[in-house]
Amino acid sequence: MAKPNYSFEKRQRELAKKKKQDEKDAKKRAEREAAKGNAAPEQDAGSEPA
Repeated sequence: MAKPNYSFEKRQRELAKKKKQDEKDAKKRAEREAAKGNAAPEQDAGSEPA
């Protein structure tokens, strides 16, 4: 019977974890950019009528 390759399994888990974290970071970054983009026109629009 073949011996399990625990190093390979560990590396795959680490890669999956890193990929999930990167996706989470990208989503947060996109949300911040969207919020930043929405906040800027409101500030500009608020300063124009004054």
